Amino acid sequence: MVPPASDFSACFYLCIFTPPFSVFLLCHKHTLQIAMGWDDFHLHQFIIHGKHYGVSKIGGIWFSDDPEQVRLSDLQFRVKARFLYEYDFGDLWQHEIRVEKKLPLDPKKTYPVCIGGARSTPPEDCGGPWAFMELQQRYSFYNITERMLEIIESDDLEEYRADYQEEVRTLLYWLKVDKFPRRNVNRRLKQYALNDEEWMNYMEDY
Repeated sequence: MVPPASDFSACFYLCIFTPPFSVFLLCHKHTLQIAMGWDDFHLHQFIIHGKHYGVSKIGGIWFSDDPEQVRLSDLQFRVKARFLYEYDFGDLWQHEIRVEKKLPLDPKKTYPVCIGGARSTPPEDCGGPWAFMELQQRYSFYNITERMLEIIESDDLEEYRADYQEEVRTLLYWLKVDKFPRRNVNRRLKQYALNDEEWMNYMEDY
């Protein structure tokens, strides 16, 4: 899954196995949001074969199809078919999704399941692709190390421990930005598939 803009190279990718009988708009919306570590706060849409699909919201885009009726199999994707997922029309994240393979389901497994990924996904509300690239430069390994040492050696560390916690959490995210948390993503995907509300408690997973 990569941003399709010609002047922005891919910063991450995901590979997710989803059963064909899934309710496409609802399952894929949550599947992608879980994999991205986002909160589904913003408007979004899928553009498939030139048609727009999504969940209609007051003050947002209106879609003609009932999101609970469209299943993955109804869209008749071929292998290597591509479609677009747009999220947060302010930051304008555009993800190109491709059907890699069609495989038989394993009755012993729970779906959807993430079978691959590379690099951490961008933080929600970070400003979009170009802002994310600027943040990557700001939070270089050198800058992170230098700032962590400043915090550790600070004379007021104990007094302002709570104030530093959020900053340290941010620094740790950027320190692990080249690693994709597939195990954590799959734990949440399984919880979601089993209707376990614990899938919404994920802040430490990304």
